[in-house]
Amino acid sequence: MKLLSAILVAILIAMSTAAAPQPVVIGSKKFTESYVLGEIAKRVLEEAGVPAEHRQGMGGTIILWEALTQGAITLYPEYTGTISEEILKTRGPVSLDEMRKELSRRGIGVTDELGFNNTYALVMRRERARQLGIAKISDLRNHPELVVGVSHEFLQRKDGWKPLVKRYGLKMPDVRGIDHTLGYVALANGTIDLKDAYSTDAKIAKNNLVMLEDDLGFFPQYRAVLLYRLDADPRVPAALRRMEGTLNNARMLQLNAAAEQTRDYSRAASLYFHETGPKSASLTSNIARWTTRHLLLVGLSLFFSILIGIPLGIWASRPGFMSRLILGITGLVQTIPSLALLALLVSVPVLGISPLTAIIALVLYGLLPIVRNTATGIQDIAMPLRESAAALGLEPRAQLFRIFLPMASRSILAGIKTSAVISVGTATLAALIGAGGLGEPIISGLNLNDHATILEGAIPAAVLAFFVQLSFDFLDRLLIPKGLQIRANSG
Repeated sequence: MKLLSAILVAILIAMSTAAAPQPVVIGSKKFTESYVLGEIAKRVLEEAGVPAEHRQGMGGTIILWEALTQGAITLYPEYTGTISEEILKTRGPVSLDEMRKELSRRGIGVTDELGFNNTYALVMRRERARQLGIAKISDLRNHPELVVGVSHEFLQRKDGWKPLVKRYGLKMPDVRGIDHTLGYVALANGTIDLKDAYSTDAKIAKNNLVMLEDDLGFFPQYRAVLLYRLDADPRVPAALRRMEGTLNNARMLQLNAAAEQTRDYSRAASLYFHETGPKSASLTSNIARWTTRHLLLVGLSLFFSILIGIPLGIWASRPGFMSRLILGITGLVQTIPSLALLALLVSVPVLGISPLTAIIALVLYGLLPIVRNTATGIQDIAMPLRESAAALGLEPRAQLFRIFLPMASRSILAGIKTSAVISVGTATLAALIGAGGLGEPIISGLNLNDHATILEGAIPAAVLAFFVQLSFDFLDRLLIPKGLQIRANSG
């Protein structure tokens, strides 16, 4: 009971925090440049007296756009080509004024151009391109044997792979969808020959890659801008105007390179202000911050999984159609891939991109072990014991709480333990929608292709799962009736 009270207090604290005035929330996509622009925007707003929070690497265009229109974030960096092709779905060139007019109908404002053009490009290893005599995209027509690996978003975009193939008349049967950052690894080790890239990506020079000339002018201009909600604090657009026209391609490339060298987006962004930047927070303090957020996500989701799962398990312990339905549905949820479940929940208007969405996903994933173990524990109670409980004249409710649940406690706690360990691992995905936790360094490390950064999140998550396991072993001794413990030990 004390444990439940403590969890309820944590929930009340979280709710009271949510009710307090919230800072402006800045989103960014899952690549270095977007991270850096998000950090610059955060600093610009803070200097204007507007509290700001940056949720790094929330996903691709559609996720960020949905988050913006639903109010989960206030602004994020975008590109004119993407706005035209993917958001407004226009045909032909569109001026920034025309974009602004159309976006305003949807409650969204757009700044003037920040000053650089980060267009899409196709890249190859320089040596491979030289061997095959490939300098421009049209040269690819003579090399259908090349293995192509492009990002999943680029595969589906109106200005992406399929329209490009049609425009250039390419015929390459081996085309693979691959994470944008991991694509650079595949290119370096020769798994693929060709991939999509952003023209201001520092990895192009770092990996000695060559950009193929877009000789038919397929890719539109991708001038960087900031999209923001028109109902935001009036100080927001006023502050963001300070960034207009202040970045050219060379400068943005320099900031991107600094971010990848230092593995610190905030420090790299400070170069925009002609500063060396503050010293990065210590690894210990970062891990403490990530772990605290992770524990809050796991604790809240586990509490609600228990609150929902045990009653469902009691119901499922009774034979009949309802038992099969409950076990079937909870089992079905467990088969849905984590990312797919998050994407489905994000599309629900009342949820969107928020920590609540992550908690609901974790609750759903945590149900099956609790429901199944509760049902199994009650079903395994011997018939003579059931008959004895009835002979004592106990009401069904008293039988359940005084005899059946205590007898099934070992099985129930085993299910809760399994659910808790699953939640610790699955909660790392919460960072994909800006909910924080130990997934933050993992996602950032994947973006930078830096194993040390990935381990900053992966190792604490593994240690946390181990300690959760130990904690539940201790709870077994406290909550399981001593008679059952003795029987288990003697067996």
